[in-house]
Amino acid sequence: MKILVINSGSSSLKYQLIDMETEEVVAKGNCERIGIEGSKLTHKAKGKETVVEQPMPDHNVAVQLVLKALTDKECGVISSMKEIDAVGHRVVASGEAFKKPTRVSDEAMVLMEEIKDLAPLHNPAAIVGVKACQAAMPGTPMALVFDTGFHFTMPDYAYMYAVDYKHYEKYKIRRYGAHGTSHKFVSQEAAKYLGKKPEELKIITCHLGNGSSITAVNGGKCVDTSMGFTPLAGVPMGTRSGDIDYAAAEYIARKEGMNVTEMLNYLNKKCGMLGVSGVSSDFRDLTAAAADGNDRARLALDMFNYACKKYVGAYAAAMNGVDCLVFTAGVGENTPMVRKGICENMQYLGLEIDEAKNEEKNNGAIRDITGRNSKVKVLIIPTNEELVIARETMDLL
Repeated sequence: MKILVINSGSSSLKYQLIDMETEEVVAKGNCERIGIEGSKLTHKAKGKETVVEQPMPDHNVAVQLVLKALTDKECGVISSMKEIDAVGHRVVASGEAFKKPTRVSDEAMVLMEEIKDLAPLHNPAAIVGVKACQAAMPGTPMALVFDTGFHFTMPDYAYMYAVDYKHYEKYKIRRYGAHGTSHKFVSQEAAKYLGKKPEELKIITCHLGNGSSITAVNGGKCVDTSMGFTPLAGVPMGTRSGDIDYAAAEYIARKEGMNVTEMLNYLNKKCGMLGVSGVSSDFRDLTAAAADGNDRARLALDMFNYACKKYVGAYAAAMNGVDCLVFTAGVGENTPMVRKGICENMQYLGLEIDEAKNEEKNNGAIRDITGRNSKVKVLIIPTNEELVIARETMDLL
């Protein structure tokens, strides 16, 4: 069974074709700058990379180019689209409309339209991506797989906000979280690595990248997560502020003459590591600048590490202990100083890392950086959200 995984962004479309018998990625690629000048498709298969520079005015054209690349005589991996048994679509936000993967249907797409405002950059693009695939592959079964799905096991006292309850009932204002497919994958991989069942473990997973979230996984289920109603909440990120006193946001807006939309744009795109450092949202640039003596870059990194450390401590308290701490995603897998900053001075938890192992370069495999005297396992696990989407699509269909 071959499943095509589609991840539609506002101006991009990433894809992977996965053979589910072996879970091997047969081909993968990315359509960039959709609707923008300079569009291109980068396709990787058979150990080769093919780049197609062609205008992509919309996602319909992008999907057509993807399917053309997959069936191309030279760079393709299938003879026709009939070899694609199903399509799994990544969707960022589900609201309470979808609590598990759902087969694409007319009814499901009506609900998707109703909740698209929950992730205005991502959900509308996902809708377009689904419709483009339906037009190109009529009759092929498709599934919606949600970033929020893994987090629906949170207890009500963890996901509720202390707002007037009628607004929860009316608008479903609550914590939803994000990166659920990643947190699910790495927590399950951690259990395999440790030779235990997920039900036996208390795990804290740190998905750290330009967008970052931390999740408490108790007995294989999410019991709390740092992102909230939207991905804006939690630790400070590349350009997102993370947790902030709402009165401070209102104060800035009033002083700067911003409306609500402008303030949200500011908090999402102009704050975080970029706003504090004035250098970049990219942690590679920040670590280099800090090493060169840039104090604001150092401050941004210290703030990030401190915020993550607080969430780790809070979740250890919420679960009455922790057996394993997992780092994943771009920053979590590739930035030793971040891992060190989060893990140092955690002796009260019995947690320490091996600094020499922590400094070793990422080799794409699971790495154990647990210190000799640590009572908590510390692992670096490469995430694989596309594989989770493919698995859930296969299970559903």
